[in-house]
Amino acid sequence: MTRTEALDRGRDALRRQMWGAACAHLTAADREAPLDPEDLAGLAHASRLLGKTEQCTEFLARAHQIYLAQDRLQPAARCGFWLGFLAMLDGDSSQASGWLARSARLLEGQPECVEMGYLLIPAAMREAQSGDPDVAREIFIRAADFGGRFNDGDLTTMALQGQGRSLIRSGEVARGVSLLDEAMIAVTAGEVSPMVAGGVYCSVIDACGEIFDLRRAREWTLALEKWCASQPDTVPYRGHCLIRRAELLQLQGAWSDAREQARLAHECMSQPIPKPGVGAALYQLAELHRLRGEFAQAEGIYTQAAKSNRESHLGLARLRFAQGQLDTAAAAIRRLAAETQKPGVRAHVLDAFVEIVLAAKDISAARAAAEELSEIANRNEAVFLRALSSRASGAVLLAETDPRGALLTLRQSWLHWCELEAPYEAARVRVLLALACRALGDEDAAEVELAAAHDAFEQLGAPVDLARVKKLLAAKATSSSGPLTTREREVLKLVAAGLTNRTIAQQLHISEKTVARHISNIFTKLDLPSRAAATAYAYQNDLA
Repeated sequence: MTRTEALDRGRDALRRQMWGAACAHLTAADREAPLDPEDLAGLAHASRLLGKTEQCTEFLARAHQIYLAQDRLQPAARCGFWLGFLAMLDGDSSQASGWLARSARLLEGQPECVEMGYLLIPAAMREAQSGDPDVAREIFIRAADFGGRFNDGDLTTMALQGQGRSLIRSGEVARGVSLLDEAMIAVTAGEVSPMVAGGVYCSVIDACGEIFDLRRAREWTLALEKWCASQPDTVPYRGHCLIRRAELLQLQGAWSDAREQARLAHECMSQPIPKPGVGAALYQLAELHRLRGEFAQAEGIYTQAAKSNRESHLGLARLRFAQGQLDTAAAAIRRLAAETQKPGVRAHVLDAFVEIVLAAKDISAARAAAEELSEIANRNEAVFLRALSSRASGAVLLAETDPRGALLTLRQSWLHWCELEAPYEAARVRVLLALACRALGDEDAAEVELAAAHDAFEQLGAPVDLARVKKLLAAKATSSSGPLTTREREVLKLVAAGLTNRTIAQQLHISEKTVARHISNIFTKLDLPSRAAATAYAYQNDLA
């Protein structure tokens, strides 16, 4: 094949978005004689889409130098923008700063051009991440104006998603999400370049994770996967985006696929040098090991991840709880609850807090955490948060021996998890539903719920949860005190000792209102008219 033929085939492959063929042919042509800067830029973008980051940087830098030699400052600045922007995304802050500063200098004194709009994007992103989201939004609006004036769909779409994320961080979630949807429409309609399409998708799915909008994240994931199917060479997912995909897949019960995405994220963020997000990738891997009961592997990876990711301490607390080290888990989760203020992370901490401190029989602390989680869910209105909140509230009601109230609240949680197609979380709620049914004396319903949870945990490969369900299935809902629950027996003993409701509440660390409800339940279940009759019953049945 002659160089001319290789060049023609490479350009044709670029137009047809066949990135592998484009790289092969253009690289072959480049070996015969150096490519023009336009072809080098095309080769750079194809390399990036194939996941070849170093080659992309090399080709863009060459194109930049040729443009400079030709005194074509605007395309030189465009190459410099991409070199800086991609370095910024990859966590190479010094490289990013250098290339972006050079590009800005090249455009000084030049007439307005679209490259000036592109250079606004990194500045806006820095403001959005660590500065003022309102300032960021104003910069993104200016960038969008450049995109509109120069009819550049890539710039317009990047600026649109930036405005959306800035609005979300300013608390205007509905308006922000609407702009993100508009940006994704441009992506899936093929109105932007593949290079921009992957970046916008990753930004949108990251935003969905911030606001717990998992349904929208799933919808756009499916839409983008259809788009990717038309160009199988494309590698649009990188770094943090892969972690979000792993989280989604884990929630859906596709744990093997989630592990692969987390592994790829770790690989991507580790080369050529570790990036800031590498700890988050390790944390996701450790979570999957924990769920599978692979505790030794999970502990090692959590420990490694904790060097750069504080969220790993939450995973370690859950691991200790799963290992039966209740005191250690409780101490860890109490510390995390006191330290963690970031709303997204705090919701997960509160979820674990309720489960662990309930096991430690600190019902009042669990109640306070469940109420805070409910407030977060009410402010955000995400289905995921409502599912977490109603599960926590139901678990607390169950611990307070209000199985009827627990049943209603837990059923709402189960419906939310089903809506999110989250089989593991739904199965966890079914275990609580079974305990509520059992407390009400409905053993048949309890066995149905436990059997369903058993099948889900078995299919997912969750041995720790499966072992617990098997133990519950083997247990009989019998008690020496007949229909009374464990907490009701404790209250009855204290009533028989002559204690007032206030004193009982203080000793059991529950509210007087809860004590009154327990006593009412005792009277109803045992058909007793008074505290004196309850005291007599306690002595007659060796409960005093």
